[in-house]
This record gives sequence, C-alpha cells and structure tokens, in this order.
Amino acid sequence: MSDNKKFGELETVDYVDLKRFMGDWYVIANIPTFIEKGAVNAIESYRLDSKGRVQTTFTFRKDSPTGLQKKYNPTGFIYNKETNSEWRMQFLWPFKSPFLIIDLDEKYNYTVIGVPNRKYVWIMARNHVLDDKVYNEIISKLEKVGYDITQIQKIEQNWD
Repeated sequence: MSDNKKFGELETVDYVDLKRFMGDWYVIANIPTFIEKGAVNAIESYRLDSKGRVQTTFTFRKDSPTGLQKKYNPTGFIYNKETNSEWRMQFLWPFKSPFLIIDLDEKYNYTVIGVPNRKYVWIMARNHVLDDKVYNEIISKLEKVGYDITQIQKIEQNWD
C-alpha cells in the first residue's frame, strides 16, 4: 500500500465537457470493489438528467461472457461545477463517494476515474479494446500518483 501523504491530493483533469463525457464507457481495468469481482464485459453508461445529475447504469456479466448479468444504477452528482471533474457517486442513500476524473483523452476516447485514498481506480474507454501503448502509459501515470499498480486487474471484454 502506498503512502498517500507522500503523493498529496489526487489531481483531477482541468475540465470535463459533460455532454461529450456522457454515454457508454467499457471498463478496461480496475482495482475492483467487492461488487465488481469477477466482472466480464463491464460497461459504465452515463446520462445527464434534467436536474444536472448523472444517471448511471453499470452492467457486467459475472465470471464469464455468458454469466449472470448484474446491473447497478448509482446517481452521480457534479461536485465541482467549475471543472466537472469531481463528482460524488451515490450507490446507497445517503452515502456519496468521491469520484475523481484524473485522466481524460482530449478526444474522449479513454478516461481514468480515481478515489482520494487510491484504493480503487477505473480505466475506461469508448471501445472495448484499448491500445497497449496507451494502457501502459496510463498505468505508468497511476504509479507516479501513488497507486499500487499491482492491484490493477484487466477486465475481460469479450464481444465476439
């Protein structure tokens, strides 16, 4: 486990265009939460509602591409409205967890979501495959900001 004080606060990207950010993101790799263990074909989908909240649908198959489908619908709240890069995600009322957009491709082809204590991270892309060079650059950046990269697991994305 890394010493987070050594790395300071996790920095978010300067700005997120919410309209461009909405839609489907394939989860390429993560440090999984307990509900994500064994996730296959994981997709996080965002939709901005009329009140400015992010309606989220997280779906995956359990343990194989034909496994039981799991679906969760947390709500995202834009916490920093100046940058749109810091959210609070609510899975269970009244608890809201920080959700930090710490990396975002200028063309919105991939993004990285982190949490302040660096216990979890999600690498997501618009396509179910992410170029190895890009993936390795992301992993390198995550290590530099204090993530234990040995905990990061690739998610099977099998859409054949």
